[in-house]
Amino acid sequence: MWNVICLLIGYILGSIPFALIVGKVGFNIDVRQHGSGNLGATNVFRTLGVKAGSIVLIADILKGAAATWVGMAIIGATWHPLLFGCAAVLGHVFPLFARFKGGKAVATSAGVLLAFAPVLFVVIIASFLLTLYLSKYVSLSSMVAGIVGTVFAITTGNLILVFVTLGLTLFVVLRHLANIKRIVNKTEPKIKWM
Repeated sequence: MWNVICLLIGYILGSIPFALIVGKVGFNIDVRQHGSGNLGATNVFRTLGVKAGSIVLIADILKGAAATWVGMAIIGATWHPLLFGCAAVLGHVFPLFARFKGGKAVATSAGVLLAFAPVLFVVIIASFLLTLYLSKYVSLSSMVAGIVGTVFAITTGNLILVFVTLGLTLFVVLRHLANIKRIVNKTEPKIKWM
């Protein structure tokens, strides 16, 4: 029973569309009608600026972390807490409160790993920033960070962490297939502030 409740809590937390909320409350703009149309931090950065993008980024990370922490805190929950974090990722990608069209799962996935394996989170962030500095592609940096994170997870010997990190990485890559095509065709937008 508690496992199901934690899954629902995770999904509902993930479904909170912070990109939509920040856009509408702070700017009276529906970010789904601008840029890539995505409900993720990257689109908010490009559409509304650094301050709004930073708020959404942090909020999206924290909702993934919160879902995992809930699974760790509720005594009656016997399933692995990473599963509850994955429910938040699904909520972010298919949000109940935004017609099931959300973001690409990068920040929320990172939040899940932050809650359970903080060192892994630091490795992922470092590899993301390094790749972003070298390539200027947010999408490529997200995928590389996931791959590096998976390799690092293998060194921990925690099989569940390995499988979850690998699963999240594959999910992120699948969500970026269109970006991969644009990178190959050299039409993917690059950041200009780094």
